[in-house]
Amino acid sequence: MNLAQSVLNGDRLALARLLSRVENTTPEGLAALDELFPHTGKAHLLGVTGAPGTGKSSLVNQLALHYRKQDKKVAIVAVDPSSPFTGGAVLGDRVRMRDLSGDKGVFIRSMASRGSLGGLAQATAGVVQVFDAAGFDIIIIETVGAGQSEVDIARLAHTTLVVEAPGLGDDIQAIKAGILEIADILVVNKADNPGVDSTERALKTMLELAHPVKRVFQHHGQAFEVPAQDTGQENGDPLWIPLIRRTVAVESKGLPELLEAIAAHVAYLRESGDWARREEARLEAEFDLLLRERLVKHFRQQVSDEVVSNFFAETLARRIAPREAVEQLLQRMKA
Repeated sequence: MNLAQSVLNGDRLALARLLSRVENTTPEGLAALDELFPHTGKAHLLGVTGAPGTGKSSLVNQLALHYRKQDKKVAIVAVDPSSPFTGGAVLGDRVRMRDLSGDKGVFIRSMASRGSLGGLAQATAGVVQVFDAAGFDIIIIETVGAGQSEVDIARLAHTTLVVEAPGLGDDIQAIKAGILEIADILVVNKADNPGVDSTERALKTMLELAHPVKRVFQHHGQAFEVPAQDTGQENGDPLWIPLIRRTVAVESKGLPELLEAIAAHVAYLRESGDWARREEARLEAEFDLLLRERLVKHFRQQVSDEVVSNFFAETLARRIAPREAVEQLLQRMKA
């Protein structure tokens, strides 16, 4: 029996072995992904990102515990920064998830980002696909938390949680991180710390600027409020406005309210058709990435490294523009 079939049969050892092969992009791992693909598309992909020190790992630990109480199988993909010496994962977030050890309904996989922008290794999508085919109901992807380059998580997850914490910087930092573009739910963790009110107030102000729910106009010196009519969707469906929830993860405070917000977002995705649209966008992004990789590989097979180096040397000497060099290389390949 091959690894893919063993994974479908619930073999945890085979699952661990296949994850390693997928992460290392071995031929066996890639073939297994092709075999498992028809069995995917059922899991809820939950992304968790935010700056270092906001308590993402503790929050993920509590989310997994609460989902296990609902008898749901949970997989956790913790994407850690890569070691500059070994290339392996540095943080090892499993240290903060001891409460989940020994639970056969939970599988935790730490991955090294390997320098990938956005905190996501390219193999992360493959690892998530394996967990999906293996029958996990919830797949939580926790990213490095680089701050301003976390957009990749929004392409992969159905629901994206951006975790903030009081006292980690000025209020404008949230705007710089671009969280309004990727967040479905904003979590103010460590809500027992001073400054939580100002942090939440700043987030609400930014949300109102990005998603105005009412317009105010003056008439004979009086202010009148009118609900905004712009839905933000071409098909007329209402626009999802990110929710803000306070939590104290280490004390499990605010978790029921956060779980309700996540459930509300899932219901919105299903009812509005956005679930299918996000799946389409995710698969299209993966398709484009694989196509680019394959085309570059094919190009390298057709044109020698010496020819490429010569063109690059001409570009470096400013004798030929990069765009023109690429065009000439492509013409050479056609010939």
